[in-house]
Amino acid sequence: MSQQQISLPAKLINGGIAGIVGVTCVFPIDLAKTRLQNQRPGQQVYKSMMDCLVKTVRSEGYFGMYRGAAVNLTLVTPEKAIKLAANDLLRHHLSKDGKGLTVFKEMLAGCGAGMCQVVVTTPMEMLKIQLQDAGRLAAQQQKPVMMSSAKLVATNTVPSRSFNSGAVVSAPRAVSATQIAKELLLTQGIQGLYKGLGATLMRDVPFSIVYFPLFANLNHLGKPSPEESSPFYWAFLSGCVAGSTAAVVVNPCDVVKTRLQSLNKGASEETYNGVVDCVSKILRKEGPSAFLKGAGCRALVIAPLFGIAQVMYFVGVGEYILDNSPLNFLAA
Repeated sequence: MSQQQISLPAKLINGGIAGIVGVTCVFPIDLAKTRLQNQRPGQQVYKSMMDCLVKTVRSEGYFGMYRGAAVNLTLVTPEKAIKLAANDLLRHHLSKDGKGLTVFKEMLAGCGAGMCQVVVTTPMEMLKIQLQDAGRLAAQQQKPVMMSSAKLVATNTVPSRSFNSGAVVSAPRAVSATQIAKELLLTQGIQGLYKGLGATLMRDVPFSIVYFPLFANLNHLGKPSPEESSPFYWAFLSGCVAGSTAAVVVNPCDVVKTRLQSLNKGASEETYNGVVDCVSKILRKEGPSAFLKGAGCRALVIAPLFGIAQVMYFVGVGEYILDNSPLNFLAA
């Protein structure tokens, strides 16, 4: 099936379903990535991804690995839908001259897609990180973390007007993403949810610039002929390879974003005044290798996410849903 023939509503459905399925499968690895990236030298709670997951299950239970998943599952549909649909629309617009897309135009389309998605990505990541990192802070303070299997909540403090001031969390209590969002809106306004926007742009725009052209060219190599689509397995592998490659390339930006968006700090953990200050302090105190923290985890998270997304396009899940529902007129 040619992707040029897929309608916009179908693209949105495919992207949304792919995001939900992918997040459900790989969220524990994403949690490990966040906790590993936030660790400072001399304060390591976790030695590796597997060590993090094992300790999380032991101290917080199985559902502890899914802290913050509710936020992701709620917002990943619009995020992935915006990213994939924006890229496809921009590629279509840039190829109207009939000459096809050059690599530069493919990168330009990816850049536009990355800039569009941060509208949803930034607040989603902001809330998710608070919930994911709560277990690390609790373990660092050697205090028990309470987790309900019915609710994905975190043992954390609600950020106050003095958040990010360097004060150590001393009286953790269970809060939800909704409570954190309300407190941020009350104390800082909408900009509170968009803390780290610059770092998110630094991560997502280059990611899309690398991913979309790389996927398109890898996928093209698997086509039996110019008129036919690449096989099912080739589309999946192309998505995985392109996704993991782009994830590793932008991992330094992801580390900076994670540090900036973490509102609560552990003992002796520094605060940062923007991207430049964050990069400078990490380089000075932790060295260049700190920017690769969680790179393996991030590659393992992103690869299946985008592999699954391409499979959804290949199978045509969105088209099937539209063709068999009262909303099929939208596909016209």
